[in-house]
Amino acid sequence: MRYWWVNQNQTYRQEQAGGYLWSPKRNSNGARNPFYETMREVSPGDVVFSFVDTRIAASPKPTEFGAAGANWANISWKVRVTFTVLKNRVRPKDHIDVLRPLLPDRYAPLQANGDGLQGIYFTELTPVSFIKPSNMASTCATRDAARLGKLSRELQ
Repeated sequence: MRYWWVNQNQTYRQEQAGGYLWSPKRNSNGARNPFYETMREVSPGDVVFSFVDTRIAASPKPTEFGAAGANWANISWKVRVTFTVLKNRVRPKDHIDVLRPLLPDRYAPLQANGDGLQGIYFTELTPVSFIKPSNMASTCATRDAARLGKLSRELQ
């Protein structure tokens, strides 16, 4: 099982309702984009955290996008997913002191201050030990263990 992060703002509602993740295959200038290419690596059973409105919420370009993503090409990647909407949407910025050391050095989906990086569309998270309470204490300082436990409970 692998863990992924997707920064979705423009098209979250359509993708969530349709049960898929979507991205163009290329940037508007025709160049390859590593965050779009990564969509090919998702496998059944993987977990994707959907970041929308500053919170973790849960083919041809879909017509339901309307004007959203007007600069995107029609040639695209589409991955079928099942969204599980969280009862308590988590605002990563509120937990950035705990999350910062767990984010990948390259292609982190959040800035150091906890704000999202929209340019990082879809990226893999390194082993996300903050999701599993049993692994939390070994991944952070003792003072952060309780905050990680709280965050883990919010994500379940």
